[in-house]
Amino acid sequence: MAVRRSIRKTLVQGFGLATALVSVMVAAPAAHAGAIYPAPDRDGFYYAAGNLGGAANGDVLNSRPMPSPWPGASVTQILFRSTNSVGAPIPAVTTLISPGPGPRPLLSYQPFVNSLGMQCAPSHSIFDGSMKESAAFPLLLARGWAIAVPDHLGPDSAYGAARMGGQITLDGIRAVKRFAPAGLGDSPVGLAGYSGGAMSTGFAAALAPDYAPELPIVGVAEGGVPVNPGKMAIEAGDSPQALFGLGFAVAIGMEREYPAEINLDQSLTPFGFGMRERIANSCVDDIISVGANHSISDVFHPGMENDPTMIRTMHENALEMVPELIRAPLYEWHGGSDQVPLNLAMATAGRYCAAGTPVQFDIIPGADHLGAILPGSANAMNYLADRFAGRPAPSNCH
Repeated sequence: MAVRRSIRKTLVQGFGLATALVSVMVAAPAAHAGAIYPAPDRDGFYYAAGNLGGAANGDVLNSRPMPSPWPGASVTQILFRSTNSVGAPIPAVTTLISPGPGPRPLLSYQPFVNSLGMQCAPSHSIFDGSMKESAAFPLLLARGWAIAVPDHLGPDSAYGAARMGGQITLDGIRAVKRFAPAGLGDSPVGLAGYSGGAMSTGFAAALAPDYAPELPIVGVAEGGVPVNPGKMAIEAGDSPQALFGLGFAVAIGMEREYPAEINLDQSLTPFGFGMRERIANSCVDDIISVGANHSISDVFHPGMENDPTMIRTMHENALEMVPELIRAPLYEWHGGSDQVPLNLAMATAGRYCAAGTPVQFDIIPGADHLGAILPGSANAMNYLADRFAGRPAPSNCH
């Protein structure tokens, strides 16, 4: 049971990833509530003042020191301006953890959040003990690195909106560099994330040449990347899935991010309405529990999976489909027995190779999605250390 609980806390984007998306209905608003947004954060720090519209992407809107869980490290939260998927300005938050003022390497780490409630965001989970990945932060601080941890699901916890997550990640790096007390204005930048966090990491790297060309991104490390959630959903079909709740949560998150284009109301079954209400403010463990062993037909009426508007929004958030390519040196790893399709990840990495990007792609033999995390993460941090040191990037592109 302990192993099962650990998997629920750590395993992300697996068997049921985005299975709900294939039945999203794109239609005129129905008589129901439409998109259900999370309960607002009770902390007023998360809300920008009237200067949001006049700020540029990455401008610092507010900051505050936080108590540090790590002796000798300072922790600062920064509110900044970013942009959502349809180009509107939004406030976003990143948490900067540093062993001292720069200059020093800056790693932007995107955790696998996979949640719909604001209380699940990294800026909370770092401090309440629920972010398992933070156990590795002392090792990174010991290397002398500063770590930026963005709330990359945005102000509505729009799980699945990976393009926005990439933009928030890049603007969070800008904000950290513009935050003078940190002394990181001239720091080289690395990006890292696993699974759900790798989606935002990959988009940040792919969007950077056009969205934030001034950022000195020297290396990217991503693992267990779901490069096309929609394709995974189609392959999963209508069979019951242990992690179906995660897929349904993606549908809810995408409806939040694209309320004018995606409307679930007319396609939801009565059970589906109830499930949407129940998990609208949930973190990953509860989402998995509520959705366990359900299937598409439990929550959606059939049809609409071929709607062109729905397909377009899915493709806009799929690394396999977008025209933007990762150009910075890339380390990518994947379990040989990962439930997230290895072939799709390798094919997408092949696109980067064809464009001239040095890619080191490692397969962890026999590892499933959970088992690949630790061995690949150790390799990833060594890879980024070499990039920060200016060593030539390896590549096993064919």
